[in-house]
Amino acid sequence: MHMVIEPKTLYFGSAVVLITTRNETGTANVAPMSSAWWLGRSCMLGMSSQSQTVQNLMREKECVLNLPSVDMVPAIERLTLLTGRNPVPEKKAARGYQFEADKLGVADLSSLPSEVVQAPRVKECPVQMEARLVKLHPMEEPSSLVAMEDGHSNYIDPAKWKPLLMNFCQYFGLGEQLSDSRLAPVFGPPKRAGQSETC
Repeated sequence: MHMVIEPKTLYFGSAVVLITTRNETGTANVAPMSSAWWLGRSCMLGMSSQSQTVQNLMREKECVLNLPSVDMVPAIERLTLLTGRNPVPEKKAARGYQFEADKLGVADLSSLPSEVVQAPRVKECPVQMEARLVKLHPMEEPSSLVAMEDGHSNYIDPAKWKPLLMNFCQYFGLGEQLSDSRLAPVFGPPKRAGQSETC
């Protein structure tokens, strides 16, 4: 049977990434995201230009892409709806975001010095890729989204990492759904008159 629907998001998602960058003060910022894809030695990241992470990336031109395992969902949930931007941008505040200077501490995560870039690595993540920004691609107005290119490499043993994936705003491993995500109720078009609330 063919059905026409209006899903709250067309976000198919990908591996969850914890991006670490350096703030203007030299302190660490960490942000979870899952709009990333890799091709060869390059990675494309899609984020809002209003985020502290993108501001840091545009200024510093480098970051670390830390890939968490499925057991790190609680830490990532503690980071959800936190921002390093102060004051919090109006649109983010409306969605429930709050400023937090020590996001690594709140998430109970540890930092490690990087070998190539200034931004720290996240010790608990089994895969850590130090990256440099190659190019910024702004999306069309009125979107605040930008796509960022960077590059890196080397072999990853897939048997030693259970990637955490975001699939339609829910956390999954390579099997069954792991848990709900606090991002799920945040996104979606405004309700029309007479439209029922669905998850």
